[in-house]
Amino acid sequence: MSGNEQAIRDQAERPAVSGERAEWLEALDKHRGFLRLTTRDLTDEQARLRTTASELCLGGLIKHVTAVEENWVAFILKGPSALPDFTAMTEADWASRADGFRLLPGETLAGVLDDYAEVARRTDDVVATLPDLGAAWPLPKAPWFEADAQWSARRVLTHIIAETAQHAGHADIIRESMDGAKSMG
Repeated sequence: MSGNEQAIRDQAERPAVSGERAEWLEALDKHRGFLRLTTRDLTDEQARLRTTASELCLGGLIKHVTAVEENWVAFILKGPSALPDFTAMTEADWASRADGFRLLPGETLAGVLDDYAEVARRTDDVVATLPDLGAAWPLPKAPWFEADAQWSARRVLTHIIAETAQHAGHADIIRESMDGAKSMG
């Protein structure tokens, strides 16, 4: 089963939600769908291509968005210990993080789409069952976060949706530059 087919099946099997939680999941599903759509009918080699001045490729964007979603959902559940202390990262840590934006040798587009579908399923389950979307944790140490700031589960979901939507737009440009195919517009 492909990652896209799995995502559709997972959506159908998600616990029933309504109200605010349904709206969060609907927004997230919409942007996940746009992102996945940019990879339709591609080979692994095409998913590795950099077609713009950016270093981004479609397979790498899927990997990155998967990691972002997985890490921030872990933050919702466990707090700042789920994320690194970005102020203490080494050059090797940053290089490893950069690999999260690439489809590396041995990785496949189908594999990263399957990983994305699994992370999406877990996220959807957390959104459906989390006792309190207002529960907040202090943010991890990072130069881009205000000291002593906290994010609630709602704020984290906003971030995940924004990150997914932004990268779906990047992916659309990369795909259009590759072969003229568009997912939006």
